[in-house]
Amino acid sequence: QLQLVESGGGLAHRGGSLRLSCKVSGFTLDYFTMSWFRQAPGKEREGVSCLSATDTHYVDAVKGRFTISSDTAKNTVYLQMNSLKPEDTAVYFCAAEARRPGVYDYCSGYDENDYDYWGQGTQVTVSS
Repeated sequence: QLQLVESGGGLAHRGGSLRLSCKVSGFTLDYFTMSWFRQAPGKEREGVSCLSATDTHYVDAVKGRFTISSDTAKNTVYLQMNSLKPEDTAVYFCAAEARRPGVYDYCSGYDENDYDYWGQGTQVTVSS
């Protein structure tokens, strides 16, 4: 069964750090591009960061503060979040996009329709 399970959310103070984990089961990371999205209260879900076979990408709002990485041995993707701001408060989701054979893999954007699997989300709250 294909499953993504996020963890690591919680409460942080402004300037603090949290590390989110996305444990993948039922498939290996080698065949998927992985991204983190977030949805703040009253707002649409938005892409945050992407990890492909060839590159990483960060939206401007988190560039220089967040780092995406993976541990293929643990089949887990991480999002290290530093210098947190109250505007980072959101439910964070990880998502997986299957790589297409013969297609050059790179972070091409955050169209939710491109993603095949989603986690249930983990809440991140940053206090001021």
